[in-house]
Amino acid sequence: MKKNHLVGALLIGVLSLSIVTSCDRAGGSKPKDGAAARVNDVYLDKDDVLSLVPSNADKEDSLAIVTRYIDKWATKNLLIEAAEFNLSKDKKAEIDKLVDQFKSDLLIKDYLEKLVQKNIDTLINDKDLKVYYDKYKGNFLVEDMLVKMSYANVLKENSNYNTIKRYFSSARKEDHAKLESMSLHMKSYALNDSIWVDVKQIYEKLPFLNSSNKDNYLKNNSFFEVEEENSTYFVKVNTVLSRGSVIPFDYLKKSLKMMVLNDRKMELLKQYEEDILKDAKKNNRYEVF
Repeated sequence: MKKNHLVGALLIGVLSLSIVTSCDRAGGSKPKDGAAARVNDVYLDKDDVLSLVPSNADKEDSLAIVTRYIDKWATKNLLIEAAEFNLSKDKKAEIDKLVDQFKSDLLIKDYLEKLVQKNIDTLINDKDLKVYYDKYKGNFLVEDMLVKMSYANVLKENSNYNTIKRYFSSARKEDHAKLESMSLHMKSYALNDSIWVDVKQIYEKLPFLNSSNKDNYLKNNSFFEVEEENSTYFVKVNTVLSRGSVIPFDYLKKSLKMMVLNDRKMELLKQYEEDILKDAKKNNRYEVF
């Protein structure tokens, strides 16, 4: 209530100034009940201004907010009036046509989206994904490089340095399990080499690697070490897919769900358009002369 009283008082001040100005320039003007401002026959309601002022605003800030809003509202309406007066009939007709088209597009879009949300089948299993993948996999090509690899960065002063190195380079499953249990002794690591990773993500993890030298390091079934001042990177590369290769199904799986949903959506939209046309023809609501 206090806020409304404050804004109401401010409006009285702003309106009083407006009335005096209007009387001086136009010979007098009587404000409409409940109006905060007027531009010719267009009125701004006080209720539209009451909600603008924050409850913690002081009188000076509140007055600035109210005045700025009213001036902006008036400027907009004056510009509309000027445009209506100065633009040609053809130009205004063109704008009206664009507005009507925009309204039609919004109505259709909203209606079709509601139909799709109501009727689309969102259950997608691996078989659906595989069918879609096999159909379009010629379009799913690697842009740069995909890699299956693992690495461990170990401080040289670490007492388990040689043990980690031995386990990391080993081909025995038991040693891999032991390596996992020693992860706390590593500065950084990624030990699962069965997951496809985009090479750009690898650049972030291995600072010595970049787009210029990646081919020298990343090769199928390879192991290498890179020493830095205080630590050593042990890197094991499982598989590399170069630019232009078909992206593996597993890497695309999450994205494929969105693709399948979008494909179903497009099919539904196409079916709706065909059905509404057939129904209109059948009921004599549509005919071509």
